[in-house]
Amino acid sequence: MHDNSAPNQNANTSHLIAEDGLSGMNPERGYRRIGIFGGTFDPIHIGHLILAEEAWFQLNLDRVYLVPAGDPPHKRDQRLAPVEHRLQMAQLATSDSDYIRVSRIDADRPGPHFTADMVRLVRQRVDAKVEVYFLMGMDSLRDLPNWHEARWLVDNCHLVALSRHDVVIDWDALNQALPGIQERVIILDMPELEIASNIIRKRCKLGQPIRYQVPRLVEAYIREQNLYGANSQTEPRTVRSITHANQ
Repeated sequence: MHDNSAPNQNANTSHLIAEDGLSGMNPERGYRRIGIFGGTFDPIHIGHLILAEEAWFQLNLDRVYLVPAGDPPHKRDQRLAPVEHRLQMAQLATSDSDYIRVSRIDADRPGPHFTADMVRLVRQRVDAKVEVYFLMGMDSLRDLPNWHEARWLVDNCHLVALSRHDVVIDWDALNQALPGIQERVIILDMPELEIASNIIRKRCKLGQPIRYQVPRLVEAYIREQNLYGANSQTEPRTVRSITHANQ
């Protein structure tokens, strides 16, 4: 992957989610700190939204971006819903938010979709004075030495780990693999919910309710598109365009 790779726009799908506004991020417009929350979001659920909100509040961020992954290398052995479905569900889930946005910056570029390449594209689009905070789980922090260009991530953005009681970090080993990382990581205390995308997918397939685990619009979309059921579609049907009023 080249550092200057540009998103590969798809004329058939690029209208589904409005311009994310990253290119206009600068302190003069009031944007000094933004959060980047990457993931498959297959599907997005209430836990994801709570984590995004807590990071926004605790870190005093101006905006948090959810970035659905296009083709994550570490999940190639899993069957993901098409990225257009995952993008649309994320957009529906955040359509009433003033500070959470969805970006297709990862979906619209050639793979493989490494996190460092996605964050590099974000850094290229926002003003150099804007601070970028990358949100990750504690399990991702633990495994960070195995990530593609982990050193670049440590040096070029603030790393924010979302606390989990069941994950223990060996800081000695982590500092040995990535010297100085402990000083670059912010640990946020987060409410822990027993909600997971893989469990939601299983419940859908079994015909079990998911109403209070995902936003209502996301639940309706899953039902309409027959996602995660025994007869799930392999390609997206026509999806509704959602735009934010205050982009």
